[in-house]
Amino acid sequence: MLKKALLLAALLLPASLVHVHEYKAGLLLIGHPWSMELPPNAPTVAAYFTIENKGDSADRLISVDTPIAGQAQLHEHVHVDGLMKMQHVQAVDIPAGAKVAFAPMAWHVMLLDIKDRSKLVVGQRFPMTLHFEKAGDVEVQVVVQKQASEHQH
Repeated sequence: MLKKALLLAALLLPASLVHVHEYKAGLLLIGHPWSMELPPNAPTVAAYFTIENKGDSADRLISVDTPIAGQAQLHEHVHVDGLMKMQHVQAVDIPAGAKVAFAPMAWHVMLLDIKDRSKLVVGQRFPMTLHFEKAGDVEVQVVVQKQASEHQH
């Protein structure tokens, strides 16, 4: 009986961890907020996540903030003259029924003027608040993961 209970607990543990890393703001679902480990001497780092709009009307991510950085800016990557360039944007539209991915080489949150580098090592977490035009504010916990070798900023 004890073995069955332990097996069941072990099987359910990964499912419970998934829910810890998903957040809700009205009909918006924010999934897997993460950041790469801050390389030595790097002045900035990016944060990523997904936003799924389960509603019938669009919303907008209008700003982001975190206590570990002086600024958190919304950025996108665009092709300009055959090159990928990063640019700051004022807001990101979240269409009704759509899923928007904040990922390397796509939309992302650029953290500038890092105040607490100790929170940007593998295994650490830090709070970040997403401010939506309609759904309001939602605080997420960003998990720091190993730096992806293919992503360069």
